[in-house]
Amino acid sequence: MCYDIAFTTRIESIFKIMPLLQTAPGANLQFEPTYHKIGMSYPQWPVVVNHEVPQLALFNWGPIPKMLNTPEKVKRQRQMFLNARSEKVLEPKTLWNAIRNQRCLIPVTGFFEYREVPGLKNKVPYYIKSQEQEVFFIAGLWALSNSWDVDKPERIPTFSLLTRSANNVMRQIHNGGDNAGRMPMMLTNELAEEWIKPDLTDTDIRDVLQYEQPSDVLQYWTVNSVRKAKPDDETVIEEVRYEGVPPVVV
Repeated sequence: MCYDIAFTTRIESIFKIMPLLQTAPGANLQFEPTYHKIGMSYPQWPVVVNHEVPQLALFNWGPIPKMLNTPEKVKRQRQMFLNARSEKVLEPKTLWNAIRNQRCLIPVTGFFEYREVPGLKNKVPYYIKSQEQEVFFIAGLWALSNSWDVDKPERIPTFSLLTRSANNVMRQIHNGGDNAGRMPMMLTNELAEEWIKPDLTDTDIRDVLQYEQPSDVLQYWTVNSVRKAKPDDETVIEEVRYEGVPPVVV
């Protein structure tokens, strides 16, 4: 699944992509460029929602469903809700179906994934981005969640990032683990605007979620592991060569 993302430009760039976008009332948009954030730290992230007009605010990554009703359960299980499979959005009696009308967009400049390579002890990390645009959108769902933190408001806006079955390139990169063969639900700018329209039917939602980002749109290269502490700067996404890694075939 997708737990590692980047936003390496200024937050103002999102407004250039969506001219009608407004700052949400009372929102504090102090957000510095970042070369890596991991979902398990439940960071704040810029998120686009549609409340009559498209609005931008900072949400926390990782919903806290009502079933996580103690701090201990939150600590153990919250990471299970960082991602949501796009197939579950229209599956009855799921959390994601219940909040399918709370759709949002997660702007990123890239994301990270690990590849298993026969003969190598450790998985090889890749940075993946769009060749066509510096900032692109990933489909998501949002919810107001109990915070369980004494220093935060009782309810906090949170989001989950949608994933889908991977295209040819991402199947080769994300090829191991329980969730192999998945990739973020990347959208074109046109589909991104469609996704947050307030009056979508289930058929409309299904149509958007059918989209698969073409492999030839993706740019990718191997990097150092992002699961080790390091400065949050451009060195995070610098290309690193690994011996014995076969090329990804488009």
